[in-house]
Amino acid sequence: MRKRFESKVTLVTGGTSGLGRDAAVAFAKEGAAVVVTGRRIKEGEETVEMAKKAGGIATFIQADLSNPGDIETVVRACTKIYGGLDCAFNNAGIDGTIRTPLIEYSLEVWNRVMAVNLTGMFLCMKYEIAEMLKRGSGSIVNMGAVASQKASPVIGVAYIASKHGVVGLTQTGAIEYAEKGIRVNAVCPGIIRTPLSDRTLLSNEEMRKRAQSLHPIGRVGEPEEVSNLVLWLCSDEASFVTGAIIPVDGGFLLR
Repeated sequence: MRKRFESKVTLVTGGTSGLGRDAAVAFAKEGAAVVVTGRRIKEGEETVEMAKKAGGIATFIQADLSNPGDIETVVRACTKIYGGLDCAFNNAGIDGTIRTPLIEYSLEVWNRVMAVNLTGMFLCMKYEIAEMLKRGSGSIVNMGAVASQKASPVIGVAYIASKHGVVGLTQTGAIEYAEKGIRVNAVCPGIIRTPLSDRTLLSNEEMRKRAQSLHPIGRVGEPEEVSNLVLWLCSDEASFVTGAIIPVDGGFLLR
């Protein structure tokens, strides 16, 4: 039986842990050749080994998405190593400072968050689309968040602003390149069980109950529930879907 991404090349940014790692392994299971990027070498190589154990092909390239040169190098490597680029999951991002009022928010932290979450994603799309145009088709999925659509005094102004910006990038890319066969969508998770959330939002029983209560479905999400949507959006099954900003949030935004 032919796998959904057989003979396809996929780039996953922020693939050293959490949602990026889960998606990279899922793409590999479905036959894709996966380029994984992130700052941490050891964790990136672990993701590659997991992808290979799942029966796939994968390569790790160390990169910092606040460095424009790193982004261009990674995207070009997709073509150099595997011959092109068909799909991209722009997952990398950082949180910045939480529970800090706007007037007290550090400009240094603001600039760092924007460099990774917004400028970094813009540059990823810039170089990814250029490669996909050579193929005449492609699919990009950007990582948003419930903060892409709803502000909170807890989360932090830089993160919220950057994720709102992801919506604009996604929809602009979608409308500009739809006729060229390139689709661009975004997923917006609620609280998902990852190593990071386990250490922060879910670190004790009281916090776990609070996190669960924020989702009408009554629990937090699992990584595969995000990866399943990412892979669907990148597949031919979603061939008529572009410019969509899709919550994966157990009803969080309904509150």
